[in-house]
Amino acid sequence: MKNTCIRTSVFSIIFLLLIPHIPAYTIPAFARKYQISCQVCHAPAMPRLKAFGDEFAGNGFRLTEYESPRYFIQAGDDRLSLLRELPVAIRMDGHLTYNFNNEGSQDFAAPFLLKLISGGEISDKISYYFYFFFSERGSIAGIEDAFLTFSDVLGTGVNLSIGQFAVSDPLFKGELRYTVEPYKIYAAAPGSSTTDLKYDRGIILEKDIAKTGTTLVAQVLNGNGIGDSRPGYLFDKDKYKNVMMKLNQSVGDMFSVGFFGYFGKEQLADTLGPFTSKIRMYGPDIVFNYEDKFAVSLQYVRRTDSEVFRESDGSKMKDVFTQGGLAEVIFSPKGDMSKWYLTGLFNWIDSDYDEIDYTAATLHAGYLLRRNLRLVGEYTYRFTGNKYGLLNFGFVSAF
Repeated sequence: MKNTCIRTSVFSIIFLLLIPHIPAYTIPAFARKYQISCQVCHAPAMPRLKAFGDEFAGNGFRLTEYESPRYFIQAGDDRLSLLRELPVAIRMDGHLTYNFNNEGSQDFAAPFLLKLISGGEISDKISYYFYFFFSERGSIAGIEDAFLTFSDVLGTGVNLSIGQFAVSDPLFKGELRYTVEPYKIYAAAPGSSTTDLKYDRGIILEKDIAKTGTTLVAQVLNGNGIGDSRPGYLFDKDKYKNVMMKLNQSVGDMFSVGFFGYFGKEQLADTLGPFTSKIRMYGPDIVFNYEDKFAVSLQYVRRTDSEVFRESDGSKMKDVFTQGGLAEVIFSPKGDMSKWYLTGLFNWIDSDYDEIDYTAATLHAGYLLRRNLRLVGEYTYRFTGNKYGLLNFGFVSAF
């Protein structure tokens, strides 16, 4: 009983100490540039986007009706685009965690992440976006998103992006979730495979058909993530390029239905030498969103790998089947005007490669002290493998 009281007191004191004191005028880069509230794009708080925020990003991070030469330096050269002020923002998160994995351990996880973000227009048809992790879970993670976007290429209405990005972005953007718990299925790769739906290098082609509410996306990818280059400055580990395609259809103002397919190969090697594995992934997704007050997102992924090997003992597995998905519910009682919200997330992975099996449920709550500063609490319980619960209290800020 005494230990329980001490533990409760320590939690209370530390939680209060974790609340940062950030001035009200500290707002992220795009809000600062256009002198608008974060609420215009986010509902009710960053990083989650509402429809207008998606449109803003699709337009190359520009409000077309507000653009004027005043955002650029007039250097007497019509072919030179220099922003008067480089759009820069910082995101910083911190948490206090308590892990119920038969350890009873408390942990300061602040900063949990700290990253520098920049993006904007280079011209009326070209824009850029990137962010750099100064710190992610205690180490320098480097660059994840970093790409150039060319809008309406050759008057076709097709947007082309080149660089590195999350392969899953046309499905559900992991960077826009509220929870510390990630979307696990996107990182699932059996055995020695290095192909997943997380970050990769390549190109994206995107076409919106406004009349029908249809969006078509195609990606051509290296297929092995964003690690260091090999000798000769080669980032792809083999000669193959992988392809992902996504079709998304809006149904009225509240529903959308999508389907994606991923096809590719990767070269692997075991003790007997190199071999080629064929990879297939596909699945549907569904989104229901009622005025940004109640949103439900569902994703299912089905994957097969023709050959992989276990790194633990070197044994080879053939026709490895993996399936899984996620279900997310977000409740904001007053939509983008809400001061608080609740999120529930369910992750599920079931694979022939047992080491990546995962089932967990997460409950997350947030309260906005400012539009760009909120307190969060989160509890995740894992039902498979080494069962445990993880409790987080902390803050998320952007300025």
